[in-house]
Amino acid sequence: MRMNTNMKVEINGSVYEYPKNISLLEISKDFQKDYSDQIILAFVNNKLRELFKYVSKDCKISFVTIGDDAGHKTYVRGIILVMLKAFYAEFGSVNIEKVSVEYTIGNGLFCDYVGKVPLTKERIQAVKNRMKELIERDIPFVKRSVGTDDAIELFRQYGMYDKEKLFRYRRVSKANIYSLDGFEDYYYGYMPPSSGMLKYFDLMQYDDGFMLILPNKKTPTVVDKFVPQVKLYETLKEANQWVKMMDIPNVGALNDANASGKMNELILVQEALQEKKISDIAETIKKAGGKKFIMIAGPSSSGKTTFSYRLSIQLKAHGLKPHPIAVDNYFVDRENTPKDEKGNYNFESLQAIDLEQFNKDMTDLLNGKTVEIPYFNFVSGKREYKGNFLKLGPEDILVIEGIHGLNDALSYSLPRESKFKIYISALTSLNIDEHNRISTTDGRLIRRMVRDARTRGASAQATIRMWPSVRRGEEENIFPFQEDADVMFNSALIYELAVLKQYAEPILFGIDRNCEEYVEAKRLLKFLDYFIGAPSEAVPKNSILKEFVGGSCFKV
Repeated sequence: MRMNTNMKVEINGSVYEYPKNISLLEISKDFQKDYSDQIILAFVNNKLRELFKYVSKDCKISFVTIGDDAGHKTYVRGIILVMLKAFYAEFGSVNIEKVSVEYTIGNGLFCDYVGKVPLTKERIQAVKNRMKELIERDIPFVKRSVGTDDAIELFRQYGMYDKEKLFRYRRVSKANIYSLDGFEDYYYGYMPPSSGMLKYFDLMQYDDGFMLILPNKKTPTVVDKFVPQVKLYETLKEANQWVKMMDIPNVGALNDANASGKMNELILVQEALQEKKISDIAETIKKAGGKKFIMIAGPSSSGKTTFSYRLSIQLKAHGLKPHPIAVDNYFVDRENTPKDEKGNYNFESLQAIDLEQFNKDMTDLLNGKTVEIPYFNFVSGKREYKGNFLKLGPEDILVIEGIHGLNDALSYSLPRESKFKIYISALTSLNIDEHNRISTTDGRLIRRMVRDARTRGASAQATIRMWPSVRRGEEENIFPFQEDADVMFNSALIYELAVLKQYAEPILFGIDRNCEEYVEAKRLLKFLDYFIGAPSEAVPKNSILKEFVGGSCFKV
């Protein structure tokens, strides 16, 4: 009797027959015409898979493009490996001490280079040309699985000592190594099937390193001109100098410190550095003179509330009298709140604030009048007045926190010279290793999940589900104004993920394997597995981290 060698595959609501043991790449070619962006990954029965994987039984497939979050991350990993292959080919491995991917600035990845051959504009162009050649050849990315001990030995041979150190603390028995035209490396996450998909990039010299410029998810086939963000770059550069000073440039080094009993000292040094930075900001405000409105803004889970308390303490130490004001207390009544395209209240819209009343009150305070500051009742959705009267004297200063703080449209009636703007964000400077950076967004998402579970009883699944909406609000209302800040404050703590791991893992494991958010949960669990956990007892009560794990001495 003849056996049926076909299988049934459901794609986009329709069922198709394919021969068994066919690659996802081959199947994707039949459907590429239905997608505006390049297909780069696939979900098979809700499990994310690389396109060079084969399927052999009935299944449901959906495709991921370079315009999707997971697809964009895969694109970035692929182009980094192409860049490294080209860089080593152009400069020669004997001349390179390291090429490291450090941090994101707009649409660029800043990369550092240390080696015997000087980094010049001409050599960067030569690397770019080699990258184009590798992409034109459409070379497959080859994946092989090796034992962890073999991986450690391989990294030692290649001089990738950061990866060797990282894998000493890995509990898994296997490691996936990717190679491109003979150049091997390790990456946290999936890869494209071949280099031919990675057509969109640019490379340019920048400061003492270079920028790998990439398309964004919204326009994945367009590489916009790189726009320098000087203040953000200097803040990230300072954070990088901190981690080098403490000799903790990557997760392997952090695990070494943890395993050798040096975590308490590391925590105290990091907290001292942050406190000094806050004190310096207070001193700058004091010396500037005439500043009456400290406008604090930053993306979700940056630690704005704790920062505002700590800044207020430092302002008091410098002889000023700070008064905290939350812009949220000027929300319009709930029924007047604007709605988004899905019909949900859009509390992150500037129009969700009673701009007229806010500006009247702030102008009156500036002019020496007594003002009753409102309180917004989030249960009733109404603004209330409870006798909180305020009048500004010579040393009084308002510490105003809200997502629109850097946008002059919020405080349109106030003279610019009366305002001091502070941008705060958790700008992670710690990397997994030299070629795998830790996303600032991931750090904030983990903070948010832990806090939501503790203070609101919200599941990690709910936090992951709403995170894209939060990110859209940040991109619209916060990031465009960050360079207008007078100072930037980096709230990331080099040790924090080792502490957050203890709180995040249980709630991530609580996400059902069959739900849409499980893919992201699985990625974050794999990420946290790189860290040795650390207890929170040694974290000071005034630490920004306490805003998320609990135990803060402030009302957060």
